[in-house]
Amino acid sequence: MTDAFAAYSHATASLALWGLLMTVLMLMSTAGRTPENRTESGLVKRNYADPAYRRHRAFANAIETTGPFIAVTVAAILTGANPFWVNLLASVFVVARIVMAVIHIATRNQPARSAAFGVGLLCILGLAGLAVVAAFH
Repeated sequence: MTDAFAAYSHATASLALWGLLMTVLMLMSTAGRTPENRTESGLVKRNYADPAYRRHRAFANAIETTGPFIAVTVAAILTGANPFWVNLLASVFVVARIVMAVIHIATRNQPARSAAFGVGLLCILGLAGLAVVAAFH
């Protein structure tokens, strides 16, 4: 790793782990699909009692946060935002999203899933704030 980015090793690792998590969720999202539980478009029918639907939703939900997470993390690194906070927020984001995926796939606990989502969202907002402040500092 170059000296310029060495201070952001946890954030960089978080980006890599996010890619790995997305790949695992993508592979899991196709398991359990049957002709009976699919719509005409091939998606799993909405039914939270069906583990195949929950796996599909866990992947789809993760896709929705991929762009914002990558954008704010890379922006925070490139602007030279405080490495401690960038590393912490990026790491907490990934942990929160792993927790959210497990909750989403293994249970129907909406409040716990929402709490994990909220933690991830706060991390994205924090990273965005760090990047904007660093860009104009």
